[in-house]
Amino acid sequence: MGLNYVPVLWNKHKKTYDKWIVIGMLVYLISFLSISIVTYDEFTPETLIIRAFGTLAIGLLHLILVIGPLARINTRFLPLLYNRRHLGVSMFFAALIHGGFSLFQFHSLGNVNPIYALFTSNMEFNSIANFPFQVLGFFALIILFLMASTSHDFWLKNLTPKTWKKLHMLVYLAYLLVILHVFLGALQQQPSYFSVGIIVLGFLLISALHMVVAIKEYKIDKSKPSEKVEGWEYVCRITEIPDDRAKIFVVNKERIAVFKYENKLSAISNVCKHQGGPLGEGKVIDGCVTCPWHGYQYLPHNGQSPPPFTEKVATYKLKMIKDKVYVFPEALEEGTEVAPVLLNIKL
Repeated sequence: MGLNYVPVLWNKHKKTYDKWIVIGMLVYLISFLSISIVTYDEFTPETLIIRAFGTLAIGLLHLILVIGPLARINTRFLPLLYNRRHLGVSMFFAALIHGGFSLFQFHSLGNVNPIYALFTSNMEFNSIANFPFQVLGFFALIILFLMASTSHDFWLKNLTPKTWKKLHMLVYLAYLLVILHVFLGALQQQPSYFSVGIIVLGFLLISALHMVVAIKEYKIDKSKPSEKVEGWEYVCRITEIPDDRAKIFVVNKERIAVFKYENKLSAISNVCKHQGGPLGEGKVIDGCVTCPWHGYQYLPHNGQSPPPFTEKVATYKLKMIKDKVYVFPEALEEGTEVAPVLLNIKL
């Protein structure tokens, strides 16, 4: 969390992360160019740059799309998620170089505006074999630009998290446009079955990981309380909640996280106010529930971010009967203090 907006909030971890991004991109570009120069004689420098940065952007886009589900499946991938925006901006610049050189090489030598030429040089939108695939890449680049230019928390705050999230979910539309751009372009040029095969494998990997997470989420959403006592819903036994961690449950169609910390229990909404991160997949650090996505924190007994921050989430009442934990399903107003349940049983 940051109190003031700065262009980039640098720290040791972000510097290390960005260093490896730059190293990885340079290694890829040098390797791609070296192999292409050795194996092909007919490529111009512009074509090499177009293909090098195009394939780099596609590779980074696939990496970005697998980080989210991987972090939900295994917490060891969370460090990648913390700084995913830097990877996204790097991917945009790679795509921009690819698109800029393509526009220059194919549409800038005439007497009309290059962008106008892009849309008018090929109008066969009803033909698969001759479809103007470059137009798809252009629209994908526009979406990536909007995402990169609004990646800072300044825009998250001023657009509101809900609007910001919808905007950045357009990455899947951009991904679809990129896939069509590649496949339709391959039909009109000398096809590389290896490259197409890599794209297909990447698509299958992304689809499979998202499916695994979707099934996990579906099981949580469909779970129902097995027992009710005077309006209180049974959620679990106390031994099922790890120390300084939570279990996630659904009550009244809302996900809540029940945390065990300092020999106490508290329940809050599972949804972080920052980017909708799953608070129940985080842990209690220095007395605060810490979102696993970007480190936003909330006090477990009142759902309030510690001063000077002002974010708040809903809280819930809990009670215990022997070693069983029950929750009252009606959410309290965001930021409402609730006395934690004290654990006085021997576990």
